[in-house]
Amino acid sequence: MSDATSKQGPASLQFQPSQHGGSLPLPTVSGSASSSQARPSVIQLVFREKSALYAAYIPAFTEGGLFVPTTRDYKLGEDVYLLLALPEDNQRYPVAGKVAWLTPPNASGGRTQGVGVRFPGDDKTRLIRVRIEEVLGTAISSSKPTQTL
Repeated sequence: MSDATSKQGPASLQFQPSQHGGSLPLPTVSGSASSSQARPSVIQLVFREKSALYAAYIPAFTEGGLFVPTTRDYKLGEDVYLLLALPEDNQRYPVAGKVAWLTPPNASGGRTQGVGVRFPGDDKTRLIRVRIEEVLGTAISSSKPTQTL
């Protein structure tokens, strides 16, 4: 898996095991980062497995959100443009979100470094949240660990 959000180009992203003794699945991440703060980062987030989507989904955000594994430094409130691909769905879903969660390098419990992107409250993104929750089904209420809460 690669993470192309660094300013130097693609960098290898190493997964760290969770505190629960197993590995949480991660989505495939690629994209570009702009050195200008005026333009948001563009990140393609591809979920091939429902378990990876479950681990990344953040239902605690009022409008929903996703964890994005990245080694790039982001600031809270920074704009991020996601292009999502969900499991068993050929459609790409665009989301213009904001960074609302930071997991720093070497976080406790072996959590993967990255950011939580909060979805906006518009109707189009609400439909994407509904689609994610449809894909997750009953798994959304699971007690299995995730990348965030």
